Amino acid sequence: MSFEVRRTPFRKILIANRGEIALRVMRTARRLGYGVVAVYSGADRDAIHVREADEAVRIGAALPSQSYLRIDAIIAAAKTSGADAVHPGYGFLAENEDFAVACRDAGLVFIGPSPESIKAMGNKAGAKAIMQAAGVPCVPGYQGADQGDAVMLAEANKIGFPVMIKAVAGGGGRGMRLAPDAAAFPDLLRSARSEAQGAFGDPAVILERAVVNPRHIEIQVFGDRHGNAIHLGERDCSVQRRHQKLIEEAPSPAVSPELRARIGAIAVKAIQSIGYEGAGTLEFLLDGNGNFYFMEMNTRLQVEHPVTEAITGLDLVEMQLRVASGEPLGLRQDEVQFSGHAIEVRLCSEDAAHDFMPQSGRLALWQMPNELRVEHALQSGSEIPPFYDSMIAKIISHGATRDQARRALIHGLENTIAFGVTTNQAFLAACLRHPAFAAGEATTAFIGQHRDDLLAPRAATDVPLAALLLVVTDRHAPPWRKGRTLAATFPVPLRIELDGKIHELEIVRERGGGHVASLGGKDVRFEIDELGCDRIRFRVNGLTESARFVRDGDQLHFLHRGSHNSIRDLTLAAPASAAAGGSDGRVRAAMNGRVVAVLVRQGERVVAGQPVMTLEAMKMEHVHTAPVTGTISAIDVVEGEQVMTGKIVIEIEPNP
Repeated sequence: MSFEVRRTPFRKILIANRGEIALRVMRTARRLGYGVVAVYSGADRDAIHVREADEAVRIGAALPSQSYLRIDAIIAAAKTSGADAVHPGYGFLAENEDFAVACRDAGLVFIGPSPESIKAMGNKAGAKAIMQAAGVPCVPGYQGADQGDAVMLAEANKIGFPVMIKAVAGGGGRGMRLAPDAAAFPDLLRSARSEAQGAFGDPAVILERAVVNPRHIEIQVFGDRHGNAIHLGERDCSVQRRHQKLIEEAPSPAVSPELRARIGAIAVKAIQSIGYEGAGTLEFLLDGNGNFYFMEMNTRLQVEHPVTEAITGLDLVEMQLRVASGEPLGLRQDEVQFSGHAIEVRLCSEDAAHDFMPQSGRLALWQMPNELRVEHALQSGSEIPPFYDSMIAKIISHGATRDQARRALIHGLENTIAFGVTTNQAFLAACLRHPAFAAGEATTAFIGQHRDDLLAPRAATDVPLAALLLVVTDRHAPPWRKGRTLAATFPVPLRIELDGKIHELEIVRERGGGHVASLGGKDVRFEIDELGCDRIRFRVNGLTESARFVRDGDQLHFLHRGSHNSIRDLTLAAPASAAAGGSDGRVRAAMNGRVVAVLVRQGERVVAGQPVMTLEAMKMEHVHTAPVTGTISAIDVVEGEQVMTGKIVIEIEPNP
């Protein structure tokens, strides 16, 4: 194959993305002397990536379809700002061939592969056809052009259930569903298409036979326009929820040097066959017998690229920029060196205990560990909008050994402060501590197999400490708390809500300055050594400890022994009625989001557990079900409407 060598210098880069990846690209671009331009939606007007850029251009309203997926708006922003190159980041338009074509037609350098390569390998159906022609093992499936419902169901039956439904465009677990049988297939197909359309602007899907309990292994590759291609080893991304990665590491504990060389050679040969330029990742499933199957290629930088950077010492964004400007890779395969082990966790604003439900809101206090690499774009007071991905930070550790990296990451998570919005912080730490993960045995079934263990609290919540914090931080309290003082030797009754549970106790301030909390006939005595605006040091049972805290409206959040807790003082509040715990037949929005499908009609009879509405939040769809059996008496929303958490969306007249 002959290669046309050409130079395409540029001086100013527009980053067609948001959040942490926008800042990540800016950091390297500035180090290399490039100017940087940010784009933003109406929801991101005050975002850090906007403030940190040299220039910024508003490209539309909050929804991705009205902003970050608008090719015309992004091209216009580049022209307005004088940018001559575009970095797509990941997600949104990063694997959209039409976007790459539009950049080329507008005279902009697209920092990524050519439109032809994106079409060939970024599309899952096309990539599988290329790999099958090259003799690479692929998971059996259907990637035909006929996307009719009847055809898709017939093909699923031919493949054999369970079947994976996967969006042909993009990745990140969006537009992906596991169909266990033919009965569930139609609804899951509709949901996958809808989610794919919203995330990538393309509803097309492929079908694959589900491989049981595999590892998810991916190979990082790079090519240039001079015909050079290399791989940078593998990453193990097996720990997933909702088919989305939560923990990634390099190297994989399951890949030997021989297997690495074998899969790596296949990956390099594949990208050389199409003259691929830039960063890419080929993803494989690895079964327990060492057999591997090609799944797809991501024609972009991956979220988890920092673990590869950690073990190779390379800056992958710098490599992207140099390749895009026409430079050769400058690195041969035998010059790629690996050092130590790296692990990354994705800190997400979601509630792991409630099926990883996305959470949005304001961060009352945000502090990341200083000793680890952290990629984020937040600060105390930042708003986490409901329109985008739930990942709010990546925390990466690198050590001489896997266990050293694992322990350092656990310690970093235990000292991460993200008050005000529920995150998966404790869940991630539980994953890292679990014996199966520690032994390097985690497969894609890890979370499903160990879910109860991973969600179990480490220890009993410290109710006395919660009460102490409410009392001793009274000077920071909102107006309704002011005036409540704690007289020496006089017991003060408290009724508090701690992480959803109600507790009643008494607390006494001793004449010597100590505090005694009484709960269930047991006393706990505290001596306070230091009290600051967001930190307390205290002694209990001869042990000196510390906790971090912040007040946020009627709540007090605190971090103690690596666990986050939230407290509300209900001492002066009226008790909840007994009827409040039962279902009133009203379906309420479980999160801030957009109604994408109303699945019932007024007057229709439904049974408890039947899907009635689908809400999209943070680019994922969430089905709401009927809480009771009965008749739909009212539908209080329309498709496309944006709703807030707790809004009544559907009303059901109970009728068993």
